[in-house]
Amino acid sequence: MQILRMVLVLAVVGYAGYLAWPFVSPLLEGADPAAAVTRAFAEAGAEGVTPALLWIGAVVLYLIAAALLGAGNPRAVVAYFLGFMADAVLRLALERSRGAPDVAARSEAALVEGGPKSLPVDMGSSLGVDPLWLVLAGLVGLGLVIFLATRRVRQARASGALA
Repeated sequence: MQILRMVLVLAVVGYAGYLAWPFVSPLLEGADPAAAVTRAFAEAGAEGVTPALLWIGAVVLYLIAAALLGAGNPRAVVAYFLGFMADAVLRLALERSRGAPDVAARSEAALVEGGPKSLPVDMGSSLGVDPLWLVLAGLVGLGLVIFLATRRVRQARASGALA
């Protein structure tokens, strides 16, 4: 069970690093923090204070969840799902603010334009599912595995046995 926990810790830390990369990469290139923040938000297409707070909150909560998970604390699930909620709200808000049509609208437009040969390159997936939903489903699955890994297995005691 400890090996599974460590693999999950690495997965959560890796995903938090992936989320934080637009901010971390300019710092590694030698930019000052203000320029790094400006560049990170320009790359992500986020404007305003709320996306920044959600982004930073998601990264911090994922890192807290990884630390709690590494220690075997069952509260890691709570921190992970709070980070997931911040991440999901941020992803959905950015997706909607970019004006991206949903998969059904893109599929219908592709069929009207002449079939599979004219599918747009940014269609995302040949499965007909928006990649955003696949990522969110994968994150929920990871959260469920974290929940299972942090559960304490109760051992049955024989009657009269001391704790």
